[in-house]
Amino acid sequence: MEPMRRRLPFISAAVILTALAACGDDDTDTGATCDVPDDCYGDVADDDRDMIAGEIECLDRVEGGYCTHQCETDDDCCVVAGECNGDHREICAPFENESAIKRCFLACEAEDIGDQDETEYCQEFANDAFGCRSTGGGSENRKVCVPPG
Repeated sequence: MEPMRRRLPFISAAVILTALAACGDDDTDTGATCDVPDDCYGDVADDDRDMIAGEIECLDRVEGGYCTHQCETDDDCCVVAGECNGDHREICAPFENESAIKRCFLACEAEDIGDQDETEYCQEFANDAFGCRSTGGGSENRKVCVPPG
């Protein structure tokens, strides 16, 4: 019994550390990092995934990947519970100048962030490594939170 008592604190510490590691950044909403589309929107109930407007994507043109989905209008973003990060507005915009495909992104436009610094806003509500940048898209250019890329 004595050897078990000596190991108990170590076993308890290992269990606690494992639990804390598992609790890390489990956000899987728009803007979450990803390797493949199945990494995205894990907080959306399986039955509701089909209600997300457009194809779910893991953009690989940004470092670490970027969870998003295709859309036609801003109203296509944040439709399903668990799709977005709280009450922060997402917008539908092309990611690149030459692309006709639009995707949902966390907005960092002046009307969304008020007096807050763009970079600080993106780091607080998207990811510590994110910043605010223009999407591209010519006349449909918007400002969104994305990782450096």
